[in-house]
Amino acid sequence: MSIHGSHAVDIHPHGFAVLDEAVPEPAIDAVIAGLEGVQHAGAIRRRGSVHAVRNLLEAVPEVQTLARSEPVRAIVEPVLGPAAFVVRGILFDKTPEANWKVTWHQDLTIAVREPMNVPAFGPWSEKAGIPHVQPPTEVLARMLTVRIHLDECGPENGPLRVIPGSHRSGRLNADEIARWRETVSSVACTSSRGGVVVMRPLILHASSAATVPKHRRVIHLEFAAEELPHGLQWHGRW
Repeated sequence: MSIHGSHAVDIHPHGFAVLDEAVPEPAIDAVIAGLEGVQHAGAIRRRGSVHAVRNLLEAVPEVQTLARSEPVRAIVEPVLGPAAFVVRGILFDKTPEANWKVTWHQDLTIAVREPMNVPAFGPWSEKAGIPHVQPPTEVLARMLTVRIHLDECGPENGPLRVIPGSHRSGRLNADEIARWRETVSSVACTSSRGGVVVMRPLILHASSAATVPKHRRVIHLEFAAEELPHGLQWHGRW
């Protein structure tokens, strides 16, 4: 799929799009170099290797550069408009030491600067020292997630799976998730190196453990295009 805004047509009805080779090799190489030896409170290690970094935009400046780059802006702006900004970045990496599976869920939390008593926001939690909260559904519905693959991800690498259209039903309980799984076939979002999966946070998604475990590094970027209400602030705004 070429990046000329055509993917935006798929986002409304389906909730996702897959763009192959959307980010150039030099940009991918720069991020990988920035990730080497990362030392940050948000880094999660298993058996000595980093398999996740929560506060990625603070930890790796190269990721900020990537989020602002023309190829990424060309993906985000046709959906959210030119005022869009990135609010959170996370690294996920499946390796032989950290080969996990993720059950069907929606992304329901955002990172904010400090907790506040704001109507319709809650419950609250803390992740890697950063306050997180579940906002009203309409906030999540207007956000966009961009998942940039630093490695090729085929069917054997535990790719993300999504259920098309599920983002349009708002926040789903366990019974509603089960009904979606029974009635709509999921799609595996395999990707090239430099490929991108664009999706709404409310789309149902999951991933299985890799059958051939190796690096499956993904830069997960969340974008918004509006400020939060009642003085509540995004944790970061890049």
